[in-house]
Amino acid sequence: MQVARLAGVSPITASRALSTPDKVSADALQRVRDAVKRSGYVRNMLAGGLASSRSRLVAAIVPTIAGSVFLDMVQALTVTLNDAGYQVMLGQSGYDNSREDSLLDAIIGRRPDGIVITGVMHSAHARQRLIASGIPVVETWDLTPHPVDMLVGFSHEQTGAAVARYVMEHGYRHAAVISANDVRARRRAQAFVDTIREDGAATVAPVQWVSAPTNLKQGRLTLPRLLERHPETDSVFCSSDLLALGVMIEAHARGIPVPSRLGVIGFGDLSFAAELHPPLTTVRIEGARIGERAAGFIVQRAAGETVEQRILDIGYSIVSRGSA
Repeated sequence: MQVARLAGVSPITASRALSTPDKVSADALQRVRDAVKRSGYVRNMLAGGLASSRSRLVAAIVPTIAGSVFLDMVQALTVTLNDAGYQVMLGQSGYDNSREDSLLDAIIGRRPDGIVITGVMHSAHARQRLIASGIPVVETWDLTPHPVDMLVGFSHEQTGAAVARYVMEHGYRHAAVISANDVRARRRAQAFVDTIREDGAATVAPVQWVSAPTNLKQGRLTLPRLLERHPETDSVFCSSDLLALGVMIEAHARGIPVPSRLGVIGFGDLSFAAELHPPLTTVRIEGARIGERAAGFIVQRAAGETVEQRILDIGYSIVSRGSA
């Protein structure tokens, strides 16, 4: 047992320190705890409880189920894994990852056959735990050349830059951004701002930040403040379709025509986007494809197969409709 060797104690002492800490000395307990931290060890809570080492369980972690943008991924992940004989356990980490470390410790201790996790910006503690666990891991909704294990996602920087180019190509000259303050939305917003400033064909107002997860009300409340400070604004890129919907409702209430006076662009291409009046221009991310491919990666690895292409960039598309 690696923890016992690092702590300089017998395996039985290490086991007692982990399961019944009151039965070992304070010195031994501290040495075992220090060894656990150094090794990244997470106790297998299923040890001895199953005849088979396969749990047929896959854990999926998303920031929140209140964010509709993740639902297609979760649905496709669940269906694809179910067809392969697996069940999905869903956890919510929060947009600031405040619960991710403790959530991962609980999940890893139950030894699922795979973990599907949103994003790549994990704490050093979380990354160490994931690597040390030996469990197949698929990170999603982001892109990095150095994933923990496998990855299915897209570049938020490329997405933000592409929307900025779209805005300028369609003749808007005074852009603005209303964005959630989570790390992925921030990177899209920053890329949007940087691209417009570097091009010089348009101006861009300071980003209007709102808390995540975003909602319609935030869009309605933020648009008046934006226009009061920057009345020249002729286009708004929103970090979610719900924010964009709020902006469009508020613009209509104030008699601001969309798109002739104000272009509006969302993110997510949720089911209502095409049904608005005018229909919402937005960024489409194939969430279902993320879920399907992440499930496929887990099933391959659980079967002992090698995943040749560990990093899959599914890209994005700008769906041009009537709002911009």
